[in-house]
Formats: sequence, C-alpha cells, structure tokens
Amino acid sequence: MFLDSLFRHTLNGLGISVVGYLLFLGILSIPFFQNHAIYLHGLKLTWFKDVRIAEQWGFLRNQVTPFTLTTPDGVTLHAWHILPLGLYYQHEEELVKQPNGLAVNITERTSFKLLRDDPEALLVLYLHGAGGTLASGWRPPSYRAMYAGAPDKIHTVAIDYRGFGSSSGSPSEQGLLTDAVTLAEWAMHEVGIPPSRIVIFGQSLGTAVGISLAHYYTMQPSPTLFSGMVLVAPFADVELLTSTYRIAGTVPLLGPLAPFPRLLAFFNTFILSKWPSNVKLAEFIRACESMSSNNSNSSSSTKYHVTIIHAEDDYDIPWSHSDQLFWHAVNAARQDGISFDDLGKEKEQTRTALGPAGWAAEHRTAKGVIREEIAKWGLHDRIMSYPIVSLAVLRAFERQNILALHQTTHDS
Repeated sequence: MFLDSLFRHTLNGLGISVVGYLLFLGILSIPFFQNHAIYLHGLKLTWFKDVRIAEQWGFLRNQVTPFTLTTPDGVTLHAWHILPLGLYYQHEEELVKQPNGLAVNITERTSFKLLRDDPEALLVLYLHGAGGTLASGWRPPSYRAMYAGAPDKIHTVAIDYRGFGSSSGSPSEQGLLTDAVTLAEWAMHEVGIPPSRIVIFGQSLGTAVGISLAHYYTMQPSPTLFSGMVLVAPFADVELLTSTYRIAGTVPLLGPLAPFPRLLAFFNTFILSKWPSNVKLAEFIRACESMSSNNSNSSSSTKYHVTIIHAEDDYDIPWSHSDQLFWHAVNAARQDGISFDDLGKEKEQTRTALGPAGWAAEHRTAKGVIREEIAKWGLHDRIMSYPIVSLAVLRAFERQNILALHQTTHDS
C-alpha cells in the first residue's frame, strides 16, 4: 500500500515537472524572455555599485577611465579604459591629480593620451560573457591579467553591450556585433591604434562576439586583420550549446531534450541568436589562408593567431566545445581537411602535456597559428584571471614581433 502510494506520488511529481518544463519552453519561444535567458543582461551583479567609480573594484585612482561610445544605430555603450600598472606607475602623480570619472572628456585625459601617443602601445579589446556588467565577478581581476605580461604596454578597453549595465538598447546577435565594431572603429580611427597592435579577447558569449568581429573585418573588400584572438570558454554554436548549457550554471536550457535529437532540433528553430562560431571561425581562417602577403594591412606573412582556452571543470560550457571549435579551425587551415576523430588521434600524439596544468595542442601553417589549451582547473569565469590567459595575450601580440622589439629596446 505504501509503495503504491509512493509510486503514484512519483508519477504525479514527474507529470508536474514535465508540464512545468514544457511551460518553460513555451516562455523561451517568446523573444523577450528568450533574450533574457540567453544574455542574462537583466542581472547586474554589481550590487548597486556605481560602475563609473572603478576604484570600488580595487583599481588605483584614475587607473580606469569610464567613458561612452555611440553606435551607428544610436545606442550608448558604457566602456572602461584600463591602464597597465607599469605605465600608471610612470605617470602616477599626474593621474592622481586629474579629476575622477566622466568629469573630463576622454580625449583630454592623460590615460587616453598615453594610449594614443605611444607608437608601441598595445590594446586588448575585451568582450565579456553573458550576465552582469563589465565590473561583475571575475572581470575586474581579469583586466589585470591582460597587462600582466607587459605592464607598461598593454592597455585594455572593455564595453558593456547594448542592454547590459548602463548601456542603452537591448541585446541581439546583430546588435552585439555592431557594438564590437563600434569599439574597434573607435580604437583604430579615433585613438589611432593600428589593428596590428590590437588583440581581441572574448570569454563565453564574448568569444562568439569576438569571432564575429574578426570575421566581419576579414570579409570586407579591403580586409583588416588584428594581431590575434584569445577565446576563453567558447561554445561551438548555439545548437550544440543548448544541449549542454545551464542558465546561470543551474537551469538546463534544452538539455532534457538532448536524448531526442528531432525534438531538440525543432526547439532550436525558435532560437533567434544563432552565434555560429564554428562556421565563422572556419570562414575567417580560410580567408586568411587564401590571402597573399600584400592583401592585408600587415607586411607579415602571418595572418592570424587564435588561442582557445577552456577549463576541464567548467560546468557552464563543457570543454568539448573548445575541441569542436579547434577542429573547425584546423580543418579550415588544412588543404586536405581532417576529420574530428583523426584530429583527436593526432592531438593525442602531438599535444604538449603540462602535468597538473593540463595540456596544449597547436597547429601552424605559413599563414597562422591555432592553439588549444585545456587547463585542469579554472571553472567558467575564474580562469580569466589566470596566467594562462596573460601568456596567451602575449602570444597573440607576437605576430608583429612587437613585444620582442619592445624588449630589445628596454634591454638596451
């Protein structure tokens, strides 16, 4: 009698769970709710702090300059310019005396001039993940990781996409690409930093935005190539992501439908933001591989430098996504192509074992470098602040031998 009652209660509970999940899927088909589930832009995660006062996150006075950018479609983006610590030290007295925040136009600020007027300045365009603001979670510590390898040269500019933080508008796939292009145009044309001294950094959602940005500029009639890309905790595409992704690391998106491929594919048709990073990265690399030396803005024959980083203990996006992305990239770089399984066997033989740190695999051609690094630990966000990222940023700048030149000058 007890077992019969328990069985009925279990069935009722399962029925309620199924109905609840179906209602959840129905809500997700509504664009407004779908956008909030995917981008999580409604979560500020800065606990009522004013993001115009970066000192709240441990930065020195005026080490961070808050400013705004306006996109071609009229959206206002909030941004931070983070000075590298070594450069700050050299100009500390002047920076400390300068008024805080938005009180001075950015073009009149010392920090802006230090970026604009230094012919050796390097710049990271920072594209963050879903949820929160540019000041949330592990993002402030990760800005310090950007310049750790060259603390008097590597500047960082981060933006909150439309709909995030205090930026206006609402997010969409095309909208976030427009935001990234606006940032890149500002860096290249208003600040005057050539793309050969710019690295694109993206984490999670930001990897999709970063790949789209590089793809966009490469597909123009006169292609623009940046020094490199560093992609942390990426996903291959939304179709694969929905079968593994958990909203805020907790609520499964379409994971319960994974055992039913047709049903999963059906619900994927309702998702508006596709973010096909695997396809765009492959197209980007094919375009670079087909370029002659005089077709780019660089005199170097090396056209691209891509580093993919993931932690094995990432419970938001499994590191298998990085395996997929690496394969698409390598397959595009090889004239004969290679299957996913064959590349896996090849990596087993050629990858560099790093002991407790994980492993790294690299594919080089005459035109570029594709590198995959899988760390043992780092979760989804924490890894952004680790030395593995600092080193990847340094490698991404190596295409023009800029850092080698700087080191030679410094030593002399």
